[in-house]
Amino acid sequence: MRPIIALLTDFGSADHYAGTMKGVILGICPEATLVDITHDIPPHDVTAGALELAASYRYFPAGTIFVAVVDPGVGSARRGFAVDTGDYRFVAPDNGVLTQVLRESPPKKMVELTERRYARPTVSRTFEGRDRFAPAAAWIAKGTALTALGRPIADVLKLDIPVAEADADRVRGVVLRVDRFGNLVTNIDRKTVERLGQSAAITIEAGPHRIGRLVATYAELPADGVGALFGSTDHLEIAASSSSAASRLDLTRGAVVTVTRAP
Repeated sequence: MRPIIALLTDFGSADHYAGTMKGVILGICPEATLVDITHDIPPHDVTAGALELAASYRYFPAGTIFVAVVDPGVGSARRGFAVDTGDYRFVAPDNGVLTQVLRESPPKKMVELTERRYARPTVSRTFEGRDRFAPAAAWIAKGTALTALGRPIADVLKLDIPVAEADADRVRGVVLRVDRFGNLVTNIDRKTVERLGQSAAITIEAGPHRIGRLVATYAELPADGVGALFGSTDHLEIAASSSSAASRLDLTRGAVVTVTRAP
């Protein structure tokens, strides 16, 4: 199978940045298949990048190489690194963008990108995605061992991405991201909620709002209100029928969501 390189950035599509990274990759590894996860991460939002990458990487074939560039510290002393989790390999700045991935898939090998021959001859202080990260991913795709890219490292920066807290009667979580439809996606997973009992025996609150009911599909949401369901990542979402739950409830990332066993 041809090597697959998947890209996630905050570069958008109006400028040349994402396309130029692809050009560099293909110049080194012309047989690579390139896949865009997204280039629409909000500018400089490393947490959003970490969450979108974690929501997608497991659906790629084993062996896929991921390049994640959401890098407000570009050109600074922060490191670039590559990691092998066994099934996948990742290239990224050391700023926490791989936090959620490495929480789920602990690294087997990690190296700092210090070997200059696997970067472009001149590395821009403002575009390391083109000059350092894209070439590293391309050389990995060509079969270069991860250990050839630089010296081993034992740890990388981790973001403080909250984990839901649960006891016998309640789960307390937060909204981690708001998708483009205005759905409020939480860090509360299906299994944790199911331990509280059947959906008819729980209550859900998002911020100050009592949520109507737990449904199975978006089509079952109340036409004039807001409901909850488990989305494609099996995490609880607060959603509104054909509209934005975030706008209706005036909530965003960080809003507290609680699921409580009914008395």
